[in-house]
Amino acid sequence: MRCFLILLLLCLSSCYEPSRNCNDYKTGQFYSEVVIGDKLFKSTFIRSSHLQIENYNNKVDSSQLRWINNCEVIFKTINPKNMAEQKDIHLKILTTTDSSYTYEYSYVGETKKQKGIAYKMD
Repeated sequence: MRCFLILLLLCLSSCYEPSRNCNDYKTGQFYSEVVIGDKLFKSTFIRSSHLQIENYNNKVDSSQLRWINNCEVIFKTINPKNMAEQKDIHLKILTTTDSSYTYEYSYVGETKKQKGIAYKMD
């Protein structure tokens, strides 16, 4: 009987999926935090269905958005100033709460990913 209960608990816990209400985060005003190495990077941005305007370090950057599905989007910088800005970025929303989402992102085609959290401000 004990083995059956343990097996049942293992089966039920493997069915857990984190909440992902991605549509809630396709548009709005946000604040984001990303830790790279030991540094914390903060930015604010406004997102419409096809455009994102981000303010980071007193610099404004605009990107066109192409949604792959409800939880994944490709960012293309509108006016790239260098080679790095010419690379598209793939972002995937991993989990959501009522006021934030956790995401991972990378340059398109690259396997190294970074994670961050964005908080809805409006």
